[in-house]
Amino acid sequence: MAQHDTIRTAAGARAGEIDAGLRAHMNKVYGTMSVGMLITALAAWAISGLAVTTDPSAAAAQLPNGEMLTSFGSAIYLSPLRWVVMLAPLAFIFLGWGALLRRASAAGVQLGFFAFAALIGISLSSIFLVFTSFSIAQTFVVTAIAFAGLSLWGYTTKKDISGWGSFLIMGVIGLIVAMIVNMFLQSPAMMFAISAIGVLIFAGLTAFYTQEIKNTYVAHAAQGDQEWLDKAAYDGALNLYISFLNMFQFLLMFMGQSE
Repeated sequence: MAQHDTIRTAAGARAGEIDAGLRAHMNKVYGTMSVGMLITALAAWAISGLAVTTDPSAAAAQLPNGEMLTSFGSAIYLSPLRWVVMLAPLAFIFLGWGALLRRASAAGVQLGFFAFAALIGISLSSIFLVFTSFSIAQTFVVTAIAFAGLSLWGYTTKKDISGWGSFLIMGVIGLIVAMIVNMFLQSPAMMFAISAIGVLIFAGLTAFYTQEIKNTYVAHAAQGDQEWLDKAAYDGALNLYISFLNMFQFLLMFMGQSE
């Protein structure tokens, strides 16, 4: 009996350690993601400020909405360099992130995530030329509230939603194909449908990734590989960051007010 009580006490203590570790792990995930969002916002704001001028004599180009661009703005928004700005984050995700996780230290992975967040900020800076600052802020708040609710549900639900992953990823691929097709068709109805479906897909991915982060930690916590767990936290932060960012962009198509 005494031996059984000892085993039960040890098991309870171990479970308590895992719960405390999980809370710290999730705090690291959300904290890293929040810092990444801040870097993105600051980079987007700073780049858009450098790209626009109110001095006609300093303007290198003018947009249809009346915005005057500096030579820097003309280069990143109108010249072929804009393709580098647009595609650099994708290249980082598909070509660089996996290698970084395998070969770099946890600190290197964290630095890579923050560099990616800065690249996204540069890529997104043009939204300040298209939408009002108020509508951007309003959409961000709505996205943050929706994200918090979805992530909380993904963390607390007892339902296994691991089967959502492959279905939602296939949805993302279909969404990308549809967006490429609509670049040529320029159909407002198709763009509306893409935006609505995009919000739903990334809402689902937010819950899915949150549960996956939780389950991954619980499955590997007993092994005690802190370096691996740190990398897993940054990888989870990246997945949630991308889900948040895409929800924000698709919602902005609905809620954004043009300059």
